[in-house]
Amino acid sequence: MREIELKLENLNIIPNSEIKGRIDVRYQGRYDGIVINTQILNSNQLIMYKSYNGKPISQNLSRLFISKDNMPENKAEFTAIIEFKPSEPHDVKFRISIIQEHKEIESDIIFAKLLV
Repeated sequence: MREIELKLENLNIIPNSEIKGRIDVRYQGRYDGIVINTQILNSNQLIMYKSYNGKPISQNLSRLFISKDNMPENKAEFTAIIEFKPSEPHDVKFRISIIQEHKEIESDIIFAKLLV
C-alpha cells in the first residue's frame, strides 16, 4: 500500500468543468503537509485550484500546499479547473508529494486526459 495516494473523480477532463480530487496519506512519520503540482503536457497553460476541504481559495494558484493541520484524518479533497479550450487533447500530469522540513518524502503521480 502506498504512503500517499491521489484519486480523481474523472480521468477525462472537460475544459471549464470542475475537477475533483481526493488525497489519502498513510505515511506514519512526521510531515508538514502535501503539495499538489499539475502540468498540462505540451502546453504552457495552467490548472487553477479553487478549493480544498471545502474552503475556497481566494487567489489563483497553480500549485497547492495543504498543511497537515488542515487535513483531518490525513485526508484532503480539492477542486480545480482548466480554463482554456485546447485545439487538441493533452495529457495532464498530477503529482502529489508529502513534505517534511522542505524535503519530499513520498509522492504519487497520475495522468488524466484534457479533452477537446
